[in-house]
Amino acid sequence: MPALPPRSIAIVLGTRPELVKLTELIRLLGPAAHVVHTGQHYDEELSGRFLADLAIPEPTYLTGIGGRSRAVQISAALAQLDAVFAAEPPRAVVVQGDTNAALSGALAANARGIPLVHVEAGLRSHDRNMPEEHNRVLIDRLADVLCAATPANRDNLLAEGIAAGRVEVTGNTVVEAVRGQLPTSAQQFAELGRLGLASDGYVLATVHRPENTDDPAVLRAVLAELASLAAELPVVLPLHPRTRARIEAAGLGGLLEPLVVTEPLGYRTFLALARHAALLVSDSGGVQEEVTVLGRPLVVVRNSTERPEAMPDFAELVPAGAELGEAVRRRLAGGPAARARLAALPSPFGDGLASRRIVALLAGLGVRGGAYAAAGVA
Repeated sequence: MPALPPRSIAIVLGTRPELVKLTELIRLLGPAAHVVHTGQHYDEELSGRFLADLAIPEPTYLTGIGGRSRAVQISAALAQLDAVFAAEPPRAVVVQGDTNAALSGALAANARGIPLVHVEAGLRSHDRNMPEEHNRVLIDRLADVLCAATPANRDNLLAEGIAAGRVEVTGNTVVEAVRGQLPTSAQQFAELGRLGLASDGYVLATVHRPENTDDPAVLRAVLAELASLAAELPVVLPLHPRTRARIEAAGLGGLLEPLVVTEPLGYRTFLALARHAALLVSDSGGVQEEVTVLGRPLVVVRNSTERPEAMPDFAELVPAGAELGEAVRRRLAGGPAARARLAALPSPFGDGLASRRIVALLAGLGVRGGAYAAAGVA
């Protein structure tokens, strides 16, 4: 594989899940990677820790984007990215997933005629209430090379009229992220000991999506079910700052009292706890993928999902309310045998070589003179 020139591949990201999923790709690119952080998620408590934990090289930072409305985030990032690409034109731009940062990177690349590679292309929830659904559809229309994580993702793209030569099934980079960042067994048990937890003896929960936090009644329903479960076994809740603010504003702090509430966790610590949880409850898209690598059961508290591959073996989709508690208890009733069955299943998201395949595609861009050539399109 030919070497790429230094800083020739712009990696545009802005959130913690993007940092996690692009870490191995950035490592493999080495000096060729130019990481541009839009600041969509940036605070020292969370993003600073992730950058340090994942050993990401110092990014080029954009300013004035985090905490703004969706339209302002995209427009402000687009203007600054255009200036970055004008000053230091890359051979290609890589974006991952469906964030505002990813859409900004895609638009900026398109505006300057720079080949665009979309990692995790083709996810679809078919739920127009999700801003992410609009982002991912737009990015896929703009992308020159679409790295689909699964054959089903490829089929979604082909059904929408994307040329087959632009689509490559690479697997999902989450597989190598989890395998590469999971602490050793001794470190995992040290984390459990720090919180007084026993393996397979607790539930690990995360709640942060607007559909679960912005309506006080929905947020109350989720927390009430978690509090009810805590009467039967510990429920660990790493509390996202946004969720904490919504809880305080709604006067729901009392529902946290039965829970083991922690500060936000670094990625490695989260994986350690997830690896030994009897079950997870989450509204995160990334957690739906991670449990398939860790072999753990998950109850997804959402109205829709763009990751049907995790269903029904590893995960179950339920709305906020009584169905959440019922699903958790039903899954827990399966006991060690059910968890052993999951642990023996392969992840539907690939074999852990996705980042290597994507680097090969990027090298092909440089050698063959363009995204369409690299994708096999005349």
